[in-house]
Amino acid sequence: MRRKLNILAGDKALWVIFFLLTGVSLVAVYSTIGLSAIADLNSTPGRIFVRHLGFVVATYIAVVLISHINYRRFAPLSKWVLYLALAALVVVFIMGTERWLVIPHVARFEPSEIAKVALVVFMARCIALNQDPLDDRRTMLKLLLPAFITCILVTPANLSTGILIFAASYLLLFFGGIDSRLWWKYLLWALLVIGATFVVFYLVGSQIEAGRIPTWAHRLQSWIHPNPDELTQENMARMAVARGGFLGSGIGTTIHGRLMTQAHNDFIFAIIIEEAGLLAAIGIFALYAWFYFRCIRIATACPGLFGSLCVAGIGTLIFLQAVVNMSVAVGLLPVTGQTLPFISYGGSAYLFLGCGLGVIQAVAFDNKKQARQAKNLSITNPNNSDADPLAEPTSPNTQQS
Repeated sequence: MRRKLNILAGDKALWVIFFLLTGVSLVAVYSTIGLSAIADLNSTPGRIFVRHLGFVVATYIAVVLISHINYRRFAPLSKWVLYLALAALVVVFIMGTERWLVIPHVARFEPSEIAKVALVVFMARCIALNQDPLDDRRTMLKLLLPAFITCILVTPANLSTGILIFAASYLLLFFGGIDSRLWWKYLLWALLVIGATFVVFYLVGSQIEAGRIPTWAHRLQSWIHPNPDELTQENMARMAVARGGFLGSGIGTTIHGRLMTQAHNDFIFAIIIEEAGLLAAIGIFALYAWFYFRCIRIATACPGLFGSLCVAGIGTLIFLQAVVNMSVAVGLLPVTGQTLPFISYGGSAYLFLGCGLGVIQAVAFDNKKQARQAKNLSITNPNNSDADPLAEPTSPNTQQS
């Protein structure tokens, strides 16, 4: 009997969510790309929209291809991808090009976007290989070492991404079964350090001429003491939200999106509210919440710790980034520069988060295959209870982390 080719492998609900988010993305980017296309990208809105459509299609292809790969193969691969991403971050740091690595006539991308997905998969592998002494402080710090290195390289150019990477990595330890008392103790210390740093930025950050510290200080000060008479991206985003009301002004009728250079990226959620209203905003937040819920369900159903942690970690990363972006758009957080996953204008961030979604779908696909095999085994041999439903790719006795 011929087997039916299942192109959209994995969790059907996640595919529906992905379809809906990308559909919103195409409409919202087309509506907001005008000023940025001309002023920043030196092109036309039509050409930039076609380019975004190309990124969306490429992301779909990436998700489909990755979802059909045995997710256990990502464990050894993650180490080398992370090493390459860290090397690219070093090059960016030395060249002083802030976030972007430019390969002339070939590509332009953000290494941090590769690093954060690869880091989650690599840490999931390391945690799966170090289960026995997870109540030990040294083991905890050793597991966090890759996250520390990544954050040190990312933070000078993008503070919010560094914090996001550390938050997702730290939560991954909690999902992996680290001793809860140890976990909460170090979380408290981390929050105290971050809080003290923000206080310093607020008080004297503008006087510290080092890297992007003055920019971070200005964003924090502007958020705490906004000047409503200043024509800033933040104020225009707030005006867009106020204009939208509950039902919005209508698709394609944005006023503030025509005046903003980042309406298609950092503040696209505010323009969606302006055009489609708070009702649409609630719907989009519900999609991300549904996405995270499905990830937790997939992680719970996975019999192997590595696959479970991959799904939980990547799902947490995407959900946290979405919450941060939406919070910035409505004024609940200072400007961070985080895009709205699968909605903001496409590029390396869009494509590599799509690769992360592909890993999630690969685990979901494997879960279904394992369930079918277990069902068939129970039918053919109902007394067999010794079958191993999932073998991890490595073990502490065969490979070190």
